[in-house]
Amino acid sequence: MKRIHLHVSVPNLAQSIQFYETLFGAAPAVVKDDYAKWMLDDPKVNFAISERARETGIDHIGIQVDSTEELGELAGRLKTAGAETFDQEATTCCYAQSDKSWVHDPAGVRWETFFTFGEATSYGEDEVLPEPASGACCGPVVAPAKACC
Repeated sequence: MKRIHLHVSVPNLAQSIQFYETLFGAAPAVVKDDYAKWMLDDPKVNFAISERARETGIDHIGIQVDSTEELGELAGRLKTAGAETFDQEATTCCYAQSDKSWVHDPAGVRWETFFTFGEATSYGEDEVLPEPASGACCGPVVAPAKACC
């Protein structure tokens, strides 16, 4: 089963948790000092918020999968489409351990495809696909920037 993932950067975690609890009619499944996550079934989404990203607003979107095979299939589709991916294995991010494949879409939106296989005690800092070069999508990966989910 695949699940859409949305990660939103917020200026005030407590206020945002209260807002999204009301919107979703549910408490977050994970709450940390700098992060909260809902694993909703209706709609089928992994919705996360944090105060850790670069700018307020949508940080990235993605697709969460249930196996390494599904992750390989999605990453393969991106590569077949000509996108240059940034792949990670056993990375710690967002209080979880995951294998990931990152890419920018033609509009420059960061997409993360990932398989989570464990929890982590820290938020983590992993390297993600840097912003595409000016006027280019999915350009060559120069040097990964430090950031996390």
